[in-house]
Amino acid sequence: MRTVVISQPSYFPWVGMLEQMRLADVFVIYDDVAFSKGSFANRVQVKTGQGVKWLTVPLEGMRLGQRIKEVHAANGLGWRRKHLATLAQAYAKAPHAGEMLGLAEDVLGGGASRLCELSVASMKALSNYFEMEGPGEFHFASSLGIGGHNSPRVLDIVKHFGGARYVTGHGARDYLDHAAFDAAGVRVEYLDYRKTPYPQQHGPFTPHVSALDLVANCGRAGREVIASPAVYWKDFLK
Repeated sequence: MRTVVISQPSYFPWVGMLEQMRLADVFVIYDDVAFSKGSFANRVQVKTGQGVKWLTVPLEGMRLGQRIKEVHAANGLGWRRKHLATLAQAYAKAPHAGEMLGLAEDVLGGGASRLCELSVASMKALSNYFEMEGPGEFHFASSLGIGGHNSPRVLDIVKHFGGARYVTGHGARDYLDHAAFDAAGVRVEYLDYRKTPYPQQHGPFTPHVSALDLVANCGRAGREVIASPAVYWKDFLK
């Protein structure tokens, strides 16, 4: 069963995003929708000795309604160095801190100037680090030539790739036309986030931080944590 996942890009995403990626044969980056303030495309949480903090990519020349693919990260190395310094300090005593910092340095030093490129690079780096089986293919929605909005467009993208299964996060429950997917022979499933605990620094476990936290604390063995299943939409909505 060919599985399609569609998502906006995320900057060094949380484990739940990696779980969506793991299940995908085809992963489509939704890059031609409007960037929204508070998006995870340019920010993520990390645990520190002073509590949870945000790593936020500063943006340059932002304008209202600008599409994600058009947004640029700020020039200069200052914020990149600051992010690396925050990570180095927060995870100084973590057993795999060196591997985590090496991964972050590779992404931040990769020369990406557009936010989407940077965020996708971080997603791919984490996926590759954990040697995940999926996704088999990455595509950008802007390159598909498929118009429309919301649920009908999502369905058209899934059908474009011959998908028989669409796996998504919980936010889609508010706009997906589940009956239309069923009628088209596409099974909609929602991630059943298990938020599996693993050893963390700095107090009680929290699942909503960057997967860099999983790298630093567990190394490649953290792959075992990236294992939440997906459930059929009717069972999910119960």
